[in-house]
Amino acid sequence: MKRAVHILGLLLLSTGAAAAQDQPAPDKKPDEKSQGLPKADIDLIGADKKTEHPELDGRRLPGSEQSFPPPVTQINPGAVSAPPPEAFPADQIPVPDRWRLIETLGVNADWFDPYNQNALKGDRPIKGTTDWFVALNAISDTVVEPRSFPLPVAVQTGGQGSLDTFGRDGSIDLSQTVLLGASVFKGATAFKPPEIEFRLTLGFNWNYAEADERRILSIDSSKAPHRSDDFVGVQEAFVDYHIRDVSERYDFDSVRVGIQPFSDDFRGFLFQDNQLGIRLFGDRDDNRWQYNLAAFALLEKDTNSGLNDLGQDLRHDYVMFANLYRQDFPTPGFTSQVTVAYNADREATDIHYDKNGFPVRPALIGDDRARDFDVVYLGYNGDGHFGQVNLTASAYAALGQDRNSIFTDKPANIRSWFAAAEPSYDIDWIRVKVSGLYASGDSNPHDNTETGFDAIYENPLFAGADTSYWIRQSIPFAGGGQGVALNGRNGVLADLRSSKDEGQSNFNNPGTILLGAGADFDVLPQLRLSTNLNHLWFVNTAVLQTLRQEGTIPNDIGWDYSVAATYRPLMTQNIVFRASAAVLDPGAGFGDLFTNSGHDSRYYSLLLNAIVTY
Repeated sequence: MKRAVHILGLLLLSTGAAAAQDQPAPDKKPDEKSQGLPKADIDLIGADKKTEHPELDGRRLPGSEQSFPPPVTQINPGAVSAPPPEAFPADQIPVPDRWRLIETLGVNADWFDPYNQNALKGDRPIKGTTDWFVALNAISDTVVEPRSFPLPVAVQTGGQGSLDTFGRDGSIDLSQTVLLGASVFKGATAFKPPEIEFRLTLGFNWNYAEADERRILSIDSSKAPHRSDDFVGVQEAFVDYHIRDVSERYDFDSVRVGIQPFSDDFRGFLFQDNQLGIRLFGDRDDNRWQYNLAAFALLEKDTNSGLNDLGQDLRHDYVMFANLYRQDFPTPGFTSQVTVAYNADREATDIHYDKNGFPVRPALIGDDRARDFDVVYLGYNGDGHFGQVNLTASAYAALGQDRNSIFTDKPANIRSWFAAAEPSYDIDWIRVKVSGLYASGDSNPHDNTETGFDAIYENPLFAGADTSYWIRQSIPFAGGGQGVALNGRNGVLADLRSSKDEGQSNFNNPGTILLGAGADFDVLPQLRLSTNLNHLWFVNTAVLQTLRQEGTIPNDIGWDYSVAATYRPLMTQNIVFRASAAVLDPGAGFGDLFTNSGHDSRYYSLLLNAIVTY
């Protein structure tokens, strides 16, 4: 009541009130409403509401220039003063910004702690700023890989047991890679995308390889059949600029320029790599629509580590992508994507040898000539679930022209296609899945049409991925070309390329068919066991017959068995141990192409992998 009366008195101030202050107040006994109020408030209550300035009783008259009376100084001797700082509890202190509020609750993290609040991983702004952050990351990837595959015997060598086309088949690969990354960015990251980001990631690799035959690791047959190598590459170096927000829910447009990761589809069938380029990307309709427009000029790769080699000139190989994603289409929980990719290879004048001395451009297959080609990929990709059935699916058509077909020395049209699908079903802690893949093959290498499908830079997460023997190992194709592999390492296509990293796409190939089944068992939150069984065939062996000058070669590649264990002791991705074993049981076609000196009926691949992430 006192507060209401006090406010009412302030609203009724007038020159009469001011005059009342200049004249003695009449001797009047306070009424009941004024009991207990300060004297200044009592004076306001008793003041005459009528003033000699009627314009103050309502709106000011138009054109009135009457000045207002001087302000009244409020005197309130009964007010309570603000408490001094020492009156506050000693355990409550002000904080400079909301990011460090967690520290006042006693939550403090060491710089080496990747799990809790840490300024080195972007949880708090850089000291002295409110919206600039730094995020550091480090990854250690250790690989121990004993394996066997058909090793061709060099003409210059002739050791015991190495008199046939294929000799002893054992080899081992050790690799230690460390990735160190740093990102500096600006923005309130809890609410919207960063406004700008600068990122740099360096890769350090040391590797050791040993093989049972010479001229596998080096073109020089006088060198010992083992090799140690190291390399430093730049895997990321880009600026990401947030152009604009286009909705209150932060739909946006951004541009990224520099060496950056990019994958054209969900499973890495067509292109997945870190390359130099520019990318415009964003989303619309509350992230239901997403798009990418990207163009890359391909970097050379280091032969033994696979890291980007900035010490060499850029390749004359260019790729462009345009894709569009739609979430919850055609049903909630499933994302559809359409994509267009263009690969313009202009390396007809290039002669390039890898680090070990082997020719990779042009590939020494067919007429051994370099070539240019243009190819457009039209694709559809889907990933998600239909009810309880999970599904990943991809389909591509490759259309274009090869300026110099390796069998005819003439231009040839490229007309090939690819399809793959992997449905799966969850039963409590078990996921069962089946895999199917078809990549078309060339049935007539001497015509003017190349119908063998090849990717730009594949790295498929499919049918067991790198735990599969066929996908993990690259098998040399001897007798029909020099320095050419039947398939690429970490690739599923039988494409007869000299190298996935440094060679050119080849659409004169036998094609690939894969049918498989597998299951994942989450036996513990920290432990997953996986099994896969795949059967592989060539689509058409006409190209192989021409290169090998054989009358018939069966289509059956063989059976691929694999089992893997993934252990995460902390139930996070910060420490991951993987162990896998795979066996290739050759079919009639593989056996026809590769018969080693020991007439081994099976080939193996073991993988021990430890990944530590900060």
